[in-house]
Amino acid sequence: MQHSDRMINENLSHRITIRVGRETLSFAMPNDEGKVVFEPYTVRSGISMAANLREAFKTSEFLLSASTRARVFIDSDVLMIPVDQFEEKQMETLFFHSFPDRAGETVFHQVLPGLNAVAVSSVNKDLKLVLDDHFRDVRLLSAMSPVWHHMHQRNFTGNHRKLYGYFHEHRLEVFSFQQNRFKFFNSFAVRHRGDAVFYLLYVWNQLQLSPQGDELHLVGDMFQDTSSAMSAEREELLAELRRFLAKVYVINPSAEFNRAQVTELKNMPYDLQTFFVKGK
Repeated sequence: MQHSDRMINENLSHRITIRVGRETLSFAMPNDEGKVVFEPYTVRSGISMAANLREAFKTSEFLLSASTRARVFIDSDVLMIPVDQFEEKQMETLFFHSFPDRAGETVFHQVLPGLNAVAVSSVNKDLKLVLDDHFRDVRLLSAMSPVWHHMHQRNFTGNHRKLYGYFHEHRLEVFSFQQNRFKFFNSFAVRHRGDAVFYLLYVWNQLQLSPQGDELHLVGDMFQDTSSAMSAEREELLAELRRFLAKVYVINPSAEFNRAQVTELKNMPYDLQTFFVKGK
C-alpha cells in the first residue's frame, strides 16, 4: 500500500473508493489521519473483472478491513445526455442503441452539476453482484466525472477556447466546453501515437478551433510514465501536434494540484488523483 502525507479534501467520507478500469483494478480510501491509502490490484488475464474482484476480497487486507459503503468509479462507455432531455425510463434504450456491445449490462446514470448533463454508463452485472454481496451501500460513478468537473473549472481561465485530451489505458477521452455545457465529448481507442494525433486534429477541425489562438491541453498516463520508450513516444506525439497547433500544453498533476502527495502515489490514475484533491 502507498500513503500520502497530505491531508485530502475534508468533505470526503471514509467510504472505500474502488476504480474498475478496462484492464485495471484498484482501491483507495482516506485513513483516520486524512491520508490516502492506495492499493493497485494485479489483475489476472483470462478471467473476468468480476472474478478478479471476487479473488481480491479473499486476499486483500485493504478490502477485508473496508467499511460497508463503497464508491465505485467505472471506466466504461458513456452516453452524454443534456439534462433537460434526460428521461430515466428511456436511458437503457438509448444507451444500448448507442453501445450495442454493452447489452445485458446494468445501466446507471450520474447527473453532472454545473454541466447541465447526465452521464449514462454501464457496469457488468456479475461485477455489480460481487459489489452488492460485499457492500450495503454502493455508489456507481463514471471514472471520468472528476476530470470533467475539474477541467470545466479550468476552462474559465483565459480568453481562448480549449480542447482537452485525457490518456488512460490505451484510450483517449477528448472533450471541450462552451460555458456550462459540453460542446464535445467522445472516447477513442488509441494503440499508437498516430491514432491520437489523428483523433485530436480531427476533433480540432470539427470544432473549427484556431490553430494559432486556441489551446490543446493533454494529461494522463502517457505523460506520467517515466520509461525511456514512453518518453520518446511522448516527445514524438507533441512534436507532431505542434506542427499544426501553436498552443499544446501538458498538464503536470503535481504542479496542477500544488504538489499534493497524492500525485506521487505510483499507478494512481489522474482521475482518482483529481477526485481526492478536488472531492468530486
